[in-house]
Amino acid sequence: MSAPVFDPVDIALAEDVGPGDLTSQLFIPEQHVSKARIFAKENCVVAGTQAAIETYQKVDPSLEVTRLKGDGTLLTPGDTVIRLQGPTRSILTGERVALNFIQRLSGVATLTAQFVDAVRGTGVEILDTRKTTPGLRALEKAAVKAGGGRNHRMGLYDAVMVKDNHLLAGPKIEAAIVALREAHPGIPVELEADSIDQVRAFIDIAGVDVILLDNMSPKDLRACVSLRKSGIKFEASGGVSLQTVREIAETGVDFISVGQLTHSARAIDFSLELIGA
Repeated sequence: MSAPVFDPVDIALAEDVGPGDLTSQLFIPEQHVSKARIFAKENCVVAGTQAAIETYQKVDPSLEVTRLKGDGTLLTPGDTVIRLQGPTRSILTGERVALNFIQRLSGVATLTAQFVDAVRGTGVEILDTRKTTPGLRALEKAAVKAGGGRNHRMGLYDAVMVKDNHLLAGPKIEAAIVALREAHPGIPVELEADSIDQVRAFIDIAGVDVILLDNMSPKDLRACVSLRKSGIKFEASGGVSLQTVREIAETGVDFISVGQLTHSARAIDFSLELIGA
C-alpha cells in the first residue's frame, strides 16, 4: 500500500502566487536579471532545500539554481544555502514559498538534532509521529531524518499500532495478527500499553514487534523493560521534552517518539537577498 500522490510545492505556489505576482509584474522590468542567495540568520540544521529548488524550477525553469548546502548540514549565521541567477521577477515570485519550506523544515531538523544530541550514547533512537502538518508529512519526516532522527510509520497503511481506543473495541489480537501476517507480510505490529499489567499481557503475544509504553514514569519504564523477551522492542512516548528525554532514554527503552518534532518546531530564520545582476 502507498500514500496518495500530490505535490506540496504545487499547492504552496497555487495559494501564494495564484494567477500571478502583481507586484513583480508591475514594478520589476521584464528583462531585469539578478543574482540572489538564500542564507541562514541563526545556527541550525538545514532541511527543505529540495522543496525550495523545486519551487524555483516550477516558477521559472530558466533560473539557474545552485544548492550549496545539503539537508542535514549544520549552518551558522550568514551561511548561504542556495544561489540563484536569472529574471528578477521570477526570483521574487518564488521567494516566500521557498523560504517557507526551508524555514519550517529546518526548524524540524534542528529540533530533532537537539533531541538526538540529548540521548547520545544511550543507544536510543528518536522517532517522529503522525502529528504532522497536513500535506507536509513526507517533507517533515524527511527533515526529521536530516536532523538525525528516525521515521516512525508514514501513515495508517505501512504499520499497525493498536492503541487504547482500538483495545476498547475488544479485538481478538492474536487472530488479527495472524490475518495481518497472511495479508501483509513484513508489516510491523505495535501495541500500546499504559500499565505494567498490560505489558505483562502483551509480552507473550506472538508476532508483536514493539510495545509502546505510554506516559509512564521512569520507574515504570524500567519495570516494563525488565520484562523484555527476545524480539520485543520498547518505545516510550508521552511527556517527552528536552529536559526529560535523557532520563527516559536511560531506562533501557529502544525508541522514544516525540510529537513535538513536527507539531511544535519553530521556524528558523532564513532570508533571501538580491546581490546584483
